[in-house]
Amino acid sequence: MLLGSGLILGLMGLPAARAEPPKNVQTEIGFLLGDIERSGCEFYRNGTWHGAGEAQAHLRDKYEYLVSRNLVNTTEEFIERAATKSSFSSQPYKVRCTGGAIMTSNQWLHSELARFRKPQ
Repeated sequence: MLLGSGLILGLMGLPAARAEPPKNVQTEIGFLLGDIERSGCEFYRNGTWHGAGEAQAHLRDKYEYLVSRNLVNTTEEFIERAATKSSFSSQPYKVRCTGGAIMTSNQWLHSELARFRKPQ
């Protein structure tokens, strides 16, 4: 009995196997990350504006971190957990594109996701 209990307790300390999000979610997130990089927009994070490539790399890193902990199963979870606000300061991320108003990254990404999902 003690051996079985010890084995169970030992296994509880092991990290869970990495589970990739469903393929359609990976496709949508890949689109959003690519869209960020191609946008030419600037992204505000922790008091500083960053270029699109830098923003994309930052969000890709956050996405990989979340996936490694099995915390992304939907595209909306990616937006909420990785791309809405700083995990350091809790300040919302913002986006400004040429000729457009400043908006939250949450608004911008949901708009881009809706455009991607819209039937052609």
